[in-house]
Amino acid sequence: MASSMVTSSQPTHPPRPNLAFRQLRGRRSPAEFAAAVRRSAREIGERVSCDARYVGRVEAGEIRCPNYAYERVFLHMFPGRTLADLGFAPRSSVRGRRARDTGETQGSGDPYETPDAHPHEDRNRTFHEIHENDENDEESDVLRRAFMTGGGATVAAASLGPFGLAYDAAAAERPVRRAGASDAGALEEAVRRIRLLDDRHGADGLYRRAAAPLRAAYALLDAGATRQTTADRLHSGAGELAISVGWLAHDSGRWDDARSHYAEALATARMTGDDALEAHAFCNTAFLARDAGRPREAVRAAQAAQRVGRSLGSSRLMSLLALREAGGWAGLADRIACEQALARAQALFERGSSDADPEWMSFYGEAELEGLEAQCWSTLGDWPRAARHARHAAHLQDPHFTRNIALYTAELADDLARGGHPDEAATAGLRVMDLLDQVQSSRVQTMLATTARVLLPHRRASGVSTFLERHASRPRTA
Repeated sequence: MASSMVTSSQPTHPPRPNLAFRQLRGRRSPAEFAAAVRRSAREIGERVSCDARYVGRVEAGEIRCPNYAYERVFLHMFPGRTLADLGFAPRSSVRGRRARDTGETQGSGDPYETPDAHPHEDRNRTFHEIHENDENDEESDVLRRAFMTGGGATVAAASLGPFGLAYDAAAAERPVRRAGASDAGALEEAVRRIRLLDDRHGADGLYRRAAAPLRAAYALLDAGATRQTTADRLHSGAGELAISVGWLAHDSGRWDDARSHYAEALATARMTGDDALEAHAFCNTAFLARDAGRPREAVRAAQAAQRVGRSLGSSRLMSLLALREAGGWAGLADRIACEQALARAQALFERGSSDADPEWMSFYGEAELEGLEAQCWSTLGDWPRAARHARHAAHLQDPHFTRNIALYTAELADDLARGGHPDEAATAGLRVMDLLDQVQSSRVQTMLATTARVLLPHRRASGVSTFLERHASRPRTA
């Protein structure tokens, strides 16, 4: 029997679904609504890292009252309505609840915020100070409990907080007690934080620091879990974390490391019969194989992903997997098979999003569809067509995905350079250069270096010399 001084990780009463908020979402998917929330936040100078899971938690009633940043955004989105109209409880009804119940210091803030989530606050404040100043945030209770348990993965998740990925690697080596639900929740949060940081800043600065949370996650698996449901969540979370770390390796040019991480995720999926994780692992394996110059492997991995993914009921997932296959066919110079896969991807995409779409696919929208098609046409040497799709991709991309904007614009610059438009290519290249202070991606920098080499014979053209000089003066990263 737990001490009366310790509050259960479960609420006294089951949460009541927020039907009013669900009605306001309408026909938009949780991911689409989350994107609308982020856009509205930018309109009023706020920065929230809303994702599909946050929307789901609100609708499920797990978040009884949003923090102040989300409150301002929601009231801006729905003018004339109050928090009560949006289905939330009065702030006074949740204020200080845990502090009164347990006597613990309350933390928190939006559990999905990234380093620039509070642009108007003093960046020199500590993680602890920020959490104490936001002590009334209902949504952070689950993570706050997780941070207090002291398990390896929870330490890892806490390390992915507002000030980066600093982590005491020795924590991964300490003896770990049997994992509970809070560890699983913290592990899932670690995955989200890595993805959000990567979306904005690219992989180069994250990869080495993200490896320690992954070691901690597998240490928890080795230690065992208190319940089977928790064990399933831990396996899924560890697999997704392996894929995320693999992607950081992939995007920063460490292809052998990426291949190893993806294989680890695939083994975890096969061991537990997790079709969703297996489809994700094969999806990333196909992408890596294409980039590494193994197009036939890319086709086979993408087809394997589609076989296992059909049972998941997500047209958007199948659309992305068709694009992965198209990339492989382009690498094999099979234009007909590539066009067929692209047509299938487009048709599946047009079926729309659904609740069955995996959470990790929040990046996949019309911009990514255009960007991946641009890459296919570029590989096939159709530069005008590739440039057209790359331009659309950069224009359509949600500003939250800074790395992708840099990627699509770098693709555009290269396609324009190879297609005989050096002036336009240089202009696009300079736009990428403007983003490189925010984005650290070896893939983007490699593309830009290739474009510079292609433009070298046109150094006397208007604007080209400016781009070449600026590119040459930029310090090279290790």
